[in-house]
Amino acid sequence: MTVAEASVQTRSRAFPRLVRSIARSPTACVGFGLIFLHVLLALAAPLLSPYDPIANDAMATLSNPTGAHPLGTDALGRDILSRTLYGGQYALVVSLVATTLAVLLGSIIAGIAAFKGGIVDDVITRVLDSVLAVPAILALLVVITIFGSGPQIIILAVVIVFTGGVTRIVRAAVMDVLPNDYITAARARGEGMFSILVREVFPNVLDIILVEFAMRASWVMLLISSLSFLGFGANPPTPDWGLMVAENRNLLSIAPWATLAPIVALATLIVGLNLAADGLSKSLGVDRMKDVLG
Repeated sequence: MTVAEASVQTRSRAFPRLVRSIARSPTACVGFGLIFLHVLLALAAPLLSPYDPIANDAMATLSNPTGAHPLGTDALGRDILSRTLYGGQYALVVSLVATTLAVLLGSIIAGIAAFKGGIVDDVITRVLDSVLAVPAILALLVVITIFGSGPQIIILAVVIVFTGGVTRIVRAAVMDVLPNDYITAARARGEGMFSILVREVFPNVLDIILVEFAMRASWVMLLISSLSFLGFGANPPTPDWGLMVAENRNLLSIAPWATLAPIVALATLIVGLNLAADGLSKSLGVDRMKDVLG
């Protein structure tokens, strides 16, 4: 079997091996189970929500949990259950889209930097070091202050802030793969840089990328909710968990359900993402992760 054939065979077996590794990890199974539950609830929100999440009912303000309002209402008479379910849609869409773009962009930049080396690698590394020197929350606030709020701006801000960290981790993994024989064989066949990265390099660092995605997703979700809590994220009356906590925190003593529902939803989703990341890192090779991460 030639080096090229061995490389193709390795790639063809990568996904089944990944699924088996996840299935053998109880931590990863619990984490992905929580994530799947939240995704299912978010998709089914229009069917499960008893009311419009932004509809006000002046006759039902601060209602206790009842059959009509299973999780009660807030100070404006909005149904907490409906707002919590729809809040999952906002949190998942914004966070996962932002994380996906950051990981994709970071992986591409990492591949180019590691493959080119020399001055290109040095310039990219120095620029990333400069970006990473700025605290994430401060960088996000600066971008949002300049460009305004809204989902698109938040996604842009997250991509700018988190791409540098992803690039550093993936670059280290790519540098570990480049000396292998199948990369040398691909170069000898005359394949271009992007062809080698897509066909040979990225499939062999997929475990690192997946773990990085799961870790970043939990950080991004918590950061976006924090921005909404501080008034820099979702605009009222958008059903967003961080915004719901900010709106109802002063009513915690008389209407705790209005604050606890989004807190529990956010906490369980972040726990699920963290468990998934931890399970992935262990099932996909914790020794290799330690080597790459230093």
